[in-house]
Amino acid sequence: MLKNVATVLLDGVHPFELGVVCEVFGMDRSDDGLPVYDFAVVSAEGPGLATHCGFTVSTPHGLERLEEADLIAVPAGEAFTVREFPPELLAALRRAVDRGTRVLSVCSGVFVLAAAGLLDGRRCAVHWHHAEQLARRYPRLMVEPDMLYVDEDPVITSAGTAAGIDACLHLVRKEQGPEVANKLARRMVVPPHRDGGQAQFIERPLPKAPADTVGEVLAWMETHLDREVTVEQLAARAHMAPRTFARRFRQETGTTPYRWLLRQRVLLAQELLEGTDETMDAIAWRTGFGTAAALRHQFLRALGTTPNAYRRAFRGPQAA
Repeated sequence: MLKNVATVLLDGVHPFELGVVCEVFGMDRSDDGLPVYDFAVVSAEGPGLATHCGFTVSTPHGLERLEEADLIAVPAGEAFTVREFPPELLAALRRAVDRGTRVLSVCSGVFVLAAAGLLDGRRCAVHWHHAEQLARRYPRLMVEPDMLYVDEDPVITSAGTAAGIDACLHLVRKEQGPEVANKLARRMVVPPHRDGGQAQFIERPLPKAPADTVGEVLAWMETHLDREVTVEQLAARAHMAPRTFARRFRQETGTTPYRWLLRQRVLLAQELLEGTDETMDAIAWRTGFGTAAALRHQFLRALGTTPNAYRRAFRGPQAA
């Protein structure tokens, strides 16, 4: 049973990510019938630490406090993607996992776990902005850039900011059951579980092709998303044989005409869901999906959430 929780800080800690762990595990909500944890904030670099927002955090607890924890949380921090971490902290984290303690990272805190070797051969989550850098720096782990959190017990990793709440509530649900997790979520005024993954939040402008040979066709496709077109028709516009066009298209865009068109249609659907009150049928027609059912299928496949849920997330429940 989860009883003893420590969150370990390094210089440059991000206050929000620290606050996430404190809010879930450091608040006494026994009046609501919720469990109370033996909670401590631990410093890995001296009693006083600077946050990346300019104020300082002080704590009497050093790394020795980690030895008694059932869960060790590592919040994000400034320059975690490039800095080195204290060897004694990495050793303490390895000892903790060896004795059965869980470790949980929030956002770039995953770089600390990776440096300790705790993610070798494991799947992990991180903010989409850091996914490529994490994979490049630590090639032995498997980055899941679309996940809000990944549970590879005893190591749990989460994506940016609010995804840390998702991971913490997941752990509470796992240890204390859904009733406790749901009650805690209501008290925090957050959803106990969020649909979809990071894909719905990632900014993915389509790469601009060199446009040596397919640029004019791309421009035409962007302004005619509602039309059904074949590779043969696109090739004719480019004055090429279909096989030559398909090869050139992949060389210049990195993908196939179908996948390029599908992604462009999903991007337009996102814009319409965020910025208009158009019905699902109207959006499906404008984006070339034809029907609301087809729109839902492709949207869910691409982003891991439904068009209605996406609209609620970005415009509020009144817009759904």
